[in-house]
Amino acid sequence: MTPLHEVPDALTPAECDDLIALCAAAPMKDAGLVRGTTAHQIRRAELSWLDDLPQAAWVMERMMRLVAAANRESFGFDLTEFAESAQVARYGAEREGHFDWHSDIGAGALAQKRKLTVVVQLSDPADYDGGTLEVWPDSNLRMAPRQRGSAVIFPSFTLHRVTPITRGTRWSLTLWSHGPAFR
Repeated sequence: MTPLHEVPDALTPAECDDLIALCAAAPMKDAGLVRGTTAHQIRRAELSWLDDLPQAAWVMERMMRLVAAANRESFGFDLTEFAESAQVARYGAEREGHFDWHSDIGAGALAQKRKLTVVVQLSDPADYDGGTLEVWPDSNLRMAPRQRGSAVIFPSFTLHRVTPITRGTRWSLTLWSHGPAFR
C-alpha cells in the first residue's frame, strides 16, 4: 500500500472555476467537526455540501471513477459506498482559515466507516499563502500538490491538516469513500 495516491488532473481549471462559482453563490455554513460540533481553534472554514447543489452532480460521478482507480492501484481497501455528501471548503485569510491535525475517522455512524479521503485543490496556488495540506501517513510529513485540479487520496485514518491561510482564499473539494470499519 502506498501512503498517498496523487492525480494531477482530477479536474480542469475551468471545472474548478465552475465549482467555486457555484459554491460561492450558495449560502455557505460554518465548518464543524464530526457530530456537528464547532471548535474554531481546530477548524475555521466555510462549507458547501454538494448534495445541496444539484448542478454539481457531475462531481460525484467523476470522483467515484477516480477513487475506484486509486483503490485498485494503491490501496486495495474493501469499499462499498459513498455515504456522505462531498463538501467544498473555503479557507479565507480574513478568518485565518485552517484545520488542525486530525484524521477523518471518527465516532459518528458514517465517520467510523470512512476508508479513503479525497482532497482536490480548486484554487490557483497564486491566489493564497499558507493553506498547505500536510499529510502525515508515516514517519515522513508530505505536502499535497498545490496544482489546480490535482487530487490527493489517502487512508482516512491518516493524520493531516491545512495550515493557516495568511493571504487570499483557498478552495478545496473533499469527499470520503466508505466500507466496513477498520478493526
